[in-house]
Amino acid sequence: MLKGIPQILSPELLKVLCEMGHSDRIVISDGNFPAESMGKNAIVIRCDGHGVPELLDAILKLFPLDTYVEHPVNLMQVMPGDDVETPIWDTYKEIVEKYDDRGAAAVGNIERFAFYEEAKTAYAIIATSEKALYANIMLQKGVVVE
Repeated sequence: MLKGIPQILSPELLKVLCEMGHSDRIVISDGNFPAESMGKNAIVIRCDGHGVPELLDAILKLFPLDTYVEHPVNLMQVMPGDDVETPIWDTYKEIVEKYDDRGAAAVGNIERFAFYEEAKTAYAIIATSEKALYANIMLQKGVVVE
């Protein structure tokens, strides 16, 4: 055990977060996301039994968001015709606001199939048991300045 490290972050996930460099991306996926097929060229980390919000909060305690892009956080847009509410997005924005001065302005949206294409180039994908629909989120790492 280590002091100050959220317990939800496994040694494997901590290693990946540390290995990532500036502008590398990580996807925290919901339970419906095809993590294994999208992550053929990425590191896939299973976090079964956990939801996205608690992992997002724990990761952002350690992970700086990229300040050189407008939206270092991206959500998967709801497909036209899908009658789906996304209250979890408000939760994500509240979490981002705790760690980034840009707040909700740091959060963008990517069309579903474009999100899949971007996910294929991510450094890592975290597969969760999140049940909320359209709950996938992609983070772009920034520079650690201290």
